[in-house]
Amino acid sequence: MAESVTIDDVDRGLVHALKVDGRVPFSAVAEVLGVSEHTIARRYRRLRGNGVLRVVGTANGLRLGYRSWTIRIRCTPDAAVPIAAALARRTDTYWIHVLSGGTEISCNCQPSSADQLLIENLPRRRGVLGVSAHELLPGSFHPPRWGAIEHLGAEQRARLRRPEPDLLTEQVVLEAPDHRMLDGLRADGRATYAELVRATGWSQSTVARRLDHLRRTGVLTFDVEIPPAALGYRVEARLWMAVQPAALVATAESLAGHREVSFVAVTTGPTNLVAQVICHDSLDLYRYLTEEVAGLPGVNSVETAPVLHTVKGFHSRGPAE
Repeated sequence: MAESVTIDDVDRGLVHALKVDGRVPFSAVAEVLGVSEHTIARRYRRLRGNGVLRVVGTANGLRLGYRSWTIRIRCTPDAAVPIAAALARRTDTYWIHVLSGGTEISCNCQPSSADQLLIENLPRRRGVLGVSAHELLPGSFHPPRWGAIEHLGAEQRARLRRPEPDLLTEQVVLEAPDHRMLDGLRADGRATYAELVRATGWSQSTVARRLDHLRRTGVLTFDVEIPPAALGYRVEARLWMAVQPAALVATAESLAGHREVSFVAVTTGPTNLVAQVICHDSLDLYRYLTEEVAGLPGVNSVETAPVLHTVKGFHSRGPAE
């Protein structure tokens, strides 16, 4: 259904505005785009109802003392879909992709310090041929900034942007109602205060105050999920790169600035840089690899795995749920 929805400049402006701030008031978006608030609200309901757009609240586990991993699972083709589905049911997994002709799964995972069962249990599943885990190193993350989403100018973005989070040195401790609020925001990043009140049992003023606190401390962020095909991009790939240590930071920063890249991070393991690439088609991917990636200094090797299917996005089952 997502591919059949026509997206115009107002829709693109709305998507980019939500990328800047997932809970930005529709009145502010309308003012920036020069249309009515009713138009923005109607466009949002249309895109979300057709499975094109989802705003997702995500918890930054590093601010909570967790560690993040990217996991590669080699498997037999008949096992890929059931294994990916089982992973998607976990609350600590995100961005689960079936890769390489159905013989591999890529999965990001952010378990609590006491829960390492994902890696421990996988080798015992039928059809699993091998598992490798690479830690995403703190300070190396670059937020998804896929260029196809960008539509607004710098002045427009500045009018919508919240102040930068106050990244305090101490970890933030969550209460039980915080977890319930985060669960609700994973399902719908624009859940109303009334819905969050029902989920937490707090008053509306407490919900508003706590939500703002989690955002200001960098624990809670919001992202936009949109199927690349809805914007005319039909080829995705996961890249694992081995980069010389002296060039690692510069290479990660260069990749983060590429229009085709939606995610990049430094990792542990024999490959030390992982990236997600989104292109118009296979020819566009070929151009990107041979012209953009090939020109990066210090890259010793690149392994490319095409994405066949995205089973789960950011802490949700994806836009088509």
